[in-house]
Amino acid sequence: MSHVKAGGTAKNIHNNAGQRLGVKRFGGQKVKTGEVLVRQTGSTKLSGPGTFMSRDFTIHAAVDGIVGFEKIRKPRFSGKTEPRTQVCVR
Repeated sequence: MSHVKAGGTAKNIHNNAGQRLGVKRFGGQKVKTGEVLVRQTGSTKLSGPGTFMSRDFTIHAAVDGIVGFEKIRKPRFSGKTEPRTQVCVR
């Protein structure tokens, strides 16, 4: 015999809105200072020249120019390098 009363089910608890992450301005597009280039969870893409990263890892344009994406090799703490994407504005 169970000694805990029936709790029922929770059906409407997983209906929250998405975070709208991703690349907002693509390579070759003109941008102005302060525009959002990439919204991301964690630092999956790195900020390069002409960009800066805010507290929530969003990459913004620091100068007016044209967006570019470059593949770079970033060293890890162990010394091993791994390929990463760097966002830059020139």
